[in-house]
Amino acid sequence: MPQQNLQITAVAPDPTLLDLPWDVPLAEWPDEVLAALPQGISRHVVRFVNHGGRVLAIKEIGETVAYREYALLRQLHRIEVPSVVPVGVITGRSAPDGERLEAVLITEHLPFSLPYRALFSQDLRPDTATRLIDALAVLLVRLHLVGFYWGDVSLSNTLFRRDAETFAAYLVDAETGDMHRQLTDGQRNYDVDLARTNIIGELMDLAAGELLDEDVDEVSIGDALVERYQELWAALTISEAFDQEERWRVAARIERLNDLGFDVGELEITTDIDGTKVRIQPKVVDAGHHSRRLLRLTGLDVQENQARRMLNDLDSFRAATDRQNDQEQIVAHAWVRQVFRPTIDAVPKEMRRKLEPAQLFHEILDHRWFISQQAQRDIPLPEAAKSYVENVLRHRPDEDALLGLAPGEAEQQA
Repeated sequence: MPQQNLQITAVAPDPTLLDLPWDVPLAEWPDEVLAALPQGISRHVVRFVNHGGRVLAIKEIGETVAYREYALLRQLHRIEVPSVVPVGVITGRSAPDGERLEAVLITEHLPFSLPYRALFSQDLRPDTATRLIDALAVLLVRLHLVGFYWGDVSLSNTLFRRDAETFAAYLVDAETGDMHRQLTDGQRNYDVDLARTNIIGELMDLAAGELLDEDVDEVSIGDALVERYQELWAALTISEAFDQEERWRVAARIERLNDLGFDVGELEITTDIDGTKVRIQPKVVDAGHHSRRLLRLTGLDVQENQARRMLNDLDSFRAATDRQNDQEQIVAHAWVRQVFRPTIDAVPKEMRRKLEPAQLFHEILDHRWFISQQAQRDIPLPEAAKSYVENVLRHRPDEDALLGLAPGEAEQQA
């Protein structure tokens, strides 16, 4: 490698990063160092690299912007907002002829995730666009709750992962973002309006490429994002007033937020002068109610809707084994040993990389219901797992082959 003045900025610098061909423009990197992964649209050159047992996403970008985006991604990661994990920034690159090359921002590739265009390159069910929009609306609300202004909301700047029958959205590109103590209504509305405009344009582009179902109305999908965002934002932040005798509504409000997947960290309760009216308003709302509960009970760290499904199965196990009076955590560990682990272990090792364990479990439960309906009897879970492997999973080349399909459709297409 020619003499360079490389500088690595990272929390845990990896010296082996220096072995990559930093003296070559990213667009010209040889195939032997690249990982073949589907790539979204980006205004910058981006490449994926297998390195040190993980896949890294490397983006050429101006030095100042690289450091700024790296800092923002670190901040989002610390407060557990769904986003890619920053690895570092490398500057001081130069070509053999002395030409200065741009800095690079390095992030970890998000396992089992795909850009939206890769999803639509398959034969997908018509409501896939709606499910992606729902996921993006939830992500945007979570960002706004912590004071993050995105500035360039779009499907292109988002990655999607399966979360039971839905999707989970992750922020990928933060270079136009900014963190504030609290966003104004103007900042939030600008993000939402820009999201609507960008999404309609992206869907129209898919339609032009015949990648979108002809029944999909691009404008109505964009409008649906605004509606979903406003509905969720109101549920999480609006102030609610009721009579003093209706204090049960405090618990009802908290339960409703829990059902949406959010915990209430702080609640402001005030009464009027004569004490006849009570007003409540959530002050601190944290996403991940079900995933945090499952993690506390079992040590399993999964997506929110996957956790919701697994907690439902845990409740069924508790009732079936007549252990309603036992300590919840003890029953949860028994469920992991007797139900979850044996079900995952029933999947051959060479097939377990096709889906995350939690998604495998969810789909096996769905398959169990499907074949039980066909057989008109209750199929035991081990039998359902074996049937799922033989009739569904074995015919799936990888995650992106059926990522846009609802779990029940896999049986219908097998």
